[in-house]
Amino acid sequence: MHRRNVIAATFAAIGGLFAATNSARANAAPDKLKAVYHLTDLDKVDFVSGNIRNHIEGVGGPANVTIVLVVHGPALKAFHAASVRPELLKRVADFSKAGVELSACGNTMRSQQIALKDLVPGFVVAEQGGVVRIAELQSQGYVYLRP
Repeated sequence: MHRRNVIAATFAAIGGLFAATNSARANAAPDKLKAVYHLTDLDKVDFVSGNIRNHIEGVGGPANVTIVLVVHGPALKAFHAASVRPELLKRVADFSKAGVELSACGNTMRSQQIALKDLVPGFVVAEQGGVVRIAELQSQGYVYLRP
């Protein structure tokens, strides 16, 4: 075989391997979506919770998405167990069943002088703060959403 034919055959083989690899990736199941919702505004609690519900339904159910809701600032007041609205309580319960992580900012909890037991069931504490939790999740490939 001539040198040109050997080089041409090598490039053809590499191209074929590349095409086969890309075809296999295209036919493989997509990775599970991961999203972190950032909620700080009290007046956006219903809007954001509606977005999360629509997100779960839009991807075909909770098996197809991993969602974390990080709440801090004034929005956390909406989730105080003593004053939560019944429709929000139901939605939070639905989120917990769907596997949504509900994360409350530890700094906000201290400033509002509340403990985890004072929030509706299902929350965990982001001890280092809500924004730190969001940054950690983004470094793990979560899409950042702040409706």
